[in-house]
Amino acid sequence: MFKLLKHLKKREWIFAFCAVVFIVAQVWLDLKMPDYMNTITQIAQGGVNAATGIPYEMSDIWTNGGYMLLCAVGSMVCSIITSFFVVSIAAGFSARLRENLYTKVQGFSMSEINKFSTASLITRSTNDVQQVQMLITMGLQMIIKAPITAVWAITKIAGKQWQWSLAVAVAVVVLFCGIITIMLLVTRKFKKMQILTDNLNQVTRENLSGIRVVRAYNAEGFQQNKFETVNDDFTNTNLFTGRVMAFMNPLMSLVMNGISLAIYWIGAYIINAASLMEFAGLFGDMVVFMSYGMQIISSFMMLAMMFMIAPRSFVSAKRINEVLETKELIEEGKGVGKTEETGTVEFKDVYFRYPDGNENVLSDISFKAKKGDTVAFIGATGCGKSSVVNLVSRFYDVTGGEVLVDGHNVREYRKNELAKKIGYVSQKAVLFSGDIRSNIDFGDNNADDAVIEKAIDIAQSSSFVETQNGGIDGRVAQNGTNFSGGQKQRLSIARAIAREAEIYIFDDTFSALDYKTDRELRQALKNEMKDATCLIVAQRIGTIMDADLILVIENGRVVGQGKHKELLATCAAYQEIARSQLSEEELK
Repeated sequence: MFKLLKHLKKREWIFAFCAVVFIVAQVWLDLKMPDYMNTITQIAQGGVNAATGIPYEMSDIWTNGGYMLLCAVGSMVCSIITSFFVVSIAAGFSARLRENLYTKVQGFSMSEINKFSTASLITRSTNDVQQVQMLITMGLQMIIKAPITAVWAITKIAGKQWQWSLAVAVAVVVLFCGIITIMLLVTRKFKKMQILTDNLNQVTRENLSGIRVVRAYNAEGFQQNKFETVNDDFTNTNLFTGRVMAFMNPLMSLVMNGISLAIYWIGAYIINAASLMEFAGLFGDMVVFMSYGMQIISSFMMLAMMFMIAPRSFVSAKRINEVLETKELIEEGKGVGKTEETGTVEFKDVYFRYPDGNENVLSDISFKAKKGDTVAFIGATGCGKSSVVNLVSRFYDVTGGEVLVDGHNVREYRKNELAKKIGYVSQKAVLFSGDIRSNIDFGDNNADDAVIEKAIDIAQSSSFVETQNGGIDGRVAQNGTNFSGGQKQRLSIARAIAREAEIYIFDDTFSALDYKTDRELRQALKNEMKDATCLIVAQRIGTIMDADLILVIENGRVVGQGKHKELLATCAAYQEIARSQLSEEELK
C-alpha cells in the first residue's frame, strides 16, 4: 500500500495536511464538550466556580450550553471540510491509478498479458482500485482521528479514579483481542476472494463472447455448471468472511454497553462511599469520564472498522503493484529516425520460443523482402507462420538472431516509430464501437475522407459501406456485431491500407473472404500499392500464387522457399498442400 502512495501529487499531499489540521480541530472540539457538560452538572447541583469561588448561576447553564452547541456545529463543519479534502484525494488518486494501470497494460507484450490474463487485468483496473479508493476515503479520516482522539481522551481522564481507568483498559484489551482474532481468520480469505473475482470475470466473459457456440452446441448446462462451480466457491468464501466479520458489530456493542454499565456501577460504589462535599465533584467526574470513555472506545471502534476494510484493500494494493512493477519484456528502443532503406524486412538466423515454452517455435528462419515485394508464408496449422510476422511487429522479441526493418534491428526502434511503418491486419478481425470512419482512421493515421474512401474501395468494402445509414459515418456496434465476418475483415484491411505504411502484414486475413473477393482484393492491392512490401500468412495457395517469394514452414523451420512454380517442382511439402487444394489442370 505504501508503494502506491508515491503516485500522490503535491496538491494531494497538501490536501492531506489540511485534512489532518481539520481532524485535529474536530477532535479538540469533540473533547471540549464534556468539560462544558461537567460544568452544567455542577451548576445543576449548586456547585461553585473553582476559579472564582463564586456560586454558579442558572444563566451559566445557557452560556455553557451555547458553547457546547458551538463545539458541535464547529465539529460538523470540520468534518465536512475534512471529507471534501479526503474525497478529492481518493478520487484523484484512484483515477491516476486506473490511468497508470491502463498505460502500463498498453505497453505489455502478449507475454505479460497472458501472464496475468485479460480477466485479471480488468479486475485489477476496476475492483482492486475501488478497494484502495475506499481505504483512502475512510482510512485517512479514521486512521488519523482514532489515535489522536484516544490519546487526547486518555490524557483528559488521567488522574481520575483508577477504577474507571481500569474498566476502560479492560474494555480496550477485550476489543483489541477480538479484532486480532477476526483478522487472523479472514486475511487469507480476502486474498483468495480477489483471485476468485478474476475467475468469475473470466468465466462470465468467456460465456458472453462465445454465446453463439454455446447455443449451437446446447452447452448451456455445461456452462451453467462451470459458472456455478466458480460462483459457489466465491460465495462460500464471501459468506465465511462475512460471517466472521459479523461478530465485529456485536463485539463492539457489547464492549460499549459493558463499559457504560461498568462506569456507572463503579461510580455508584465510589459516590456511595464519598462524603456530601465530594458528591458533586465525583458525580461530575463520572459524567465526564463516561463521555471520554465513550470517545476512547469509539476510537478503537473506528480502528476496528479500518481492520475490516484494510486486509482486502492491502491485497488489492499488492495486486495493483504487481502490474505496475512488472518489467516489460519488450523494451523501448532508442529510436532510429530516417532510414536509408524503406520497406525492407530481413530475418537473419531467427530463433524464437514463447517465454513459458520449453521448445523453439521457430528455428533458423532467414529471408529478405525488398521494397515492393510480396512474401508469403504457408504451412500446416500451428507450424509457426503467424509467429514469424508477429516478430516483425514486435509483439514478441526473438530468442536468437535478428529481425531487421529498413536495415535496422527492430529492437532499436521506438514502439510508435516501428508501428508507423507497419499496416497490420490480424487473423481475427477486430472492430471497435463507434463508426466506420473512426475504425478506419484509427490511432495516429490522421487520414482524410479521400484516403478513407480509397482504402474502402481497395478493400472491396464500398458495396456494403455505401448501404449503411450515414455511409462512412455508419454505426459500428461493439466488436462489429452488426457486420458479417467477411465485412469485418475487409474493414480491418481498409484500416491498414489507410495507414499508407511501408510494410503490410496480413496474418491469415483472406481466409474469411470468398475466392472472388479474395482475387479482386489482391489485384487491387497489387495495382494501388506497388511500392509497399506485403507479408502474407495464408492457408490457400490461390491467395499466394503470385507472391515474389513463398516460404513453406514446417515445424517452425523453412523447408522450401521460392516462387510458386519453383516450389511445385522442388518442395514436397508444398506439393502436398497444392495437391489438396488445386486441380490437376491447375497443377500442370
